[in-house]
Amino acid sequence: MGLFDAILGRSKPARPDLDQLFAVPSAALTLQAATGFAPSGLGSVCFAGVEGGTFARLQDDVRELLDADTGRGGEPVTISQDAYGYTWLLAQQPPDDLAALVNDLHAVNTLLQDGGFGPHLLCSLIGFRDPEGRSLALVYLYKRGTFYPFAPLTGAGEKRDNGLELQVRAALGDDLRVEKELARWFPVWGAPGL
Repeated sequence: MGLFDAILGRSKPARPDLDQLFAVPSAALTLQAATGFAPSGLGSVCFAGVEGGTFARLQDDVRELLDADTGRGGEPVTISQDAYGYTWLLAQQPPDDLAALVNDLHAVNTLLQDGGFGPHLLCSLIGFRDPEGRSLALVYLYKRGTFYPFAPLTGAGEKRDNGLELQVRAALGDDLRVEKELARWFPVWGAPGL
C-alpha cells in the first residue's frame, strides 16, 4: 500500500489465510452448544470456472485426491455448475469427522491456489443442521479471509433467518474471524453442501 492509497483511505485487503479453516472443528463445538447445529458432513468450494487444459488437469487432480480419500469413509467428490456459471466442488465425510472434511476443503483450496488459480477462488462452505432439520452454513470468503453464517429459511423461498445468523455471529466471534461488514454476507442459495 502506498502513500497515495493511505491518503485516499484505501486499505490493503486481508491476505487469504487458508489455515483459518482449521479453526472450524473447535468452533463447531461452540456452535452446537450455543444453537444446537451440528456438522452435516458436507462442504464445498466455489470458484469461477476457467477454460483450458491446465485448469481441467487441476480439476482432475482435485477429484483424484479426494476420491482416493473414500477409503476412510468419505464419498466421491462431485463437481457442478450453478446458474451463474460458478463451479462448485462438493466433498462429503461422516458428520462426526469434521476435521477430515476441513482437511479436504483446505486441500482443494491449496491445490487451486498453488496451481495459479487463487484469484478464481470465491468461497468455501461447511454445512450444519439442527435437530429440526434447518440448514446453516459457515461460509469462508477466500479474498477476505473471514467467515460468515448463512441460514436459509426452510420452505420460505429465498429468505434468510437473519436472527439466527446474528446469533451465530455472536456465538462464534471468539472462535472464528467473522466478517464485520454485513453487506458482504452474500446469500448462497442452493449451494451444494447447504
